[in-house]
Amino acid sequence: MENDKKTFFLYPGQLVVFKEPMNIMTILGSCVAVCIWDVKLRFGGMNHYLLPLWKVQGLRTPKYGNVAIETLIEEMLKNGSSAKNLVAKVFGGAKVLETGEGNIFEIGRKNYEIAQEVLSKYNIRTAVENVGGLRGRKILFKTNTGEVLMKYIDKTISNNN
Repeated sequence: MENDKKTFFLYPGQLVVFKEPMNIMTILGSCVAVCIWDVKLRFGGMNHYLLPLWKVQGLRTPKYGNVAIETLIEEMLKNGSSAKNLVAKVFGGAKVLETGEGNIFEIGRKNYEIAQEVLSKYNIRTAVENVGGLRGRKILFKTNTGEVLMKYIDKTISNNN
């Protein structure tokens, strides 16, 4: 999945923008990552958020989708981008958490919905999305080309009885 460029591993609740060529890698379950690429200046950034919405209580951090996406867009603009040249690629939002009764917790779907809402608010087109389902994903975003490589991750259950 990697090539000869430097690789930065993005943890949940983080976001980064690189003007120099960089591979940004992360692993997603119900979390969502939004990759934003400037098609004209040829650089990009990515976030990885855990929860959809910061409701103005507690610390305003990029672990929340609305904060993470808005902050990523702001960072792209601070680095010389024009909003009209930005495209997004959205990944994650799997249904990987279950409650005690076996009902699937819908945090992944809500994480994806906030991405759609915020990107639409900024008129940023989503060029690619791979969201939902029951499997996690490993993604690698190449900031100099805008390419995203993705592979699914299967759950493994260990039984140590």
